[in-house]
Amino acid sequence: MSERVQIVVPGDNPIQIAGSPHLQRLAPYGDVTLFEDTPQSADEKIARAEGAQIIINTRGVVTWREEMRRLPALKMIATCSIGTDMIDLAIAKECGIVVSNQPGRTAPVVAEHMFGLMFALSKRAYFQTAELKAGRWTRAMNTMLQGKVLGVVGTGPIGAEMARLGRAIGMEVIAWTFNPSPERAAEYGVRFVELDELLQTADVVSLHVKLTEDTRHFLGAREFGLMKEGALVLNGARGDVLDMNALRDALLSGHVGGAGLDVFPEEPLPSDDPILDCDQVVLTPHAADQTPEGVDLLNEGAVDNVIAFLEGRPQNNVAV
Repeated sequence: MSERVQIVVPGDNPIQIAGSPHLQRLAPYGDVTLFEDTPQSADEKIARAEGAQIIINTRGVVTWREEMRRLPALKMIATCSIGTDMIDLAIAKECGIVVSNQPGRTAPVVAEHMFGLMFALSKRAYFQTAELKAGRWTRAMNTMLQGKVLGVVGTGPIGAEMARLGRAIGMEVIAWTFNPSPERAAEYGVRFVELDELLQTADVVSLHVKLTEDTRHFLGAREFGLMKEGALVLNGARGDVLDMNALRDALLSGHVGGAGLDVFPEEPLPSDDPILDCDQVVLTPHAADQTPEGVDLLNEGAVDNVIAFLEGRPQNNVAV
């Protein structure tokens, strides 16, 4: 593609790529238009992207589904993310729109965040902080993690890094994946087991699977019922991987000891969401990759993907 192209960032709130030096690398190729606020309707998204050949999608709240059919000039969407659930890949393929994500790019950043949530949860950091702020000196048992069993569900780059961190503090790591093999088990230092065995055995269950029709509500009432009394749940995948109503019931009953969540079915999380009624939760606003290092890596990767596409060597394509 030799002609100068139009590149648009349709919504960048909170700021992800605005002001990034990586945007300057696109100057030889085309003109970049960036909108810092979030579009409030499909028509507004389409108006912002109309005539653009390339979209850089920096925020998951900016979704692309049927709107793509109304953008005949659009040739590519580059995401500042690993996940692509904000884009209907089937429609993109039908429309001939290349979608490029960044698999595994921020795995160490995301895994470290989920590892931190595991510690905050096991030591009841949020609960005890709230108690002390309320003037209460509340005694409650914490969970020691060394020597316990970490069950990793999904062993892509993030799950594999989570397993490494767990082993580093002396946890036994078991894992489940759609595609287990002795070679992968040896590489990751885990023992692959069936999902039910993992749920019955693990003291901490950490979710790192893609959201697909096979993994929607992957853990529900049945699965929470199989877990050990007091087990902890971490979700660094996507919100809909968990049945949130079933999780809330399991938390309120005390069968599940706590949950550390970075992702939710609806984002931003509504102020009246029932999960907020639970004491033993630690919540962050889909911020696992939001460190200066993580943001820079994702911005760099998105621009790398755009340049590769424009130079005729597309990479990281999940819809083409």
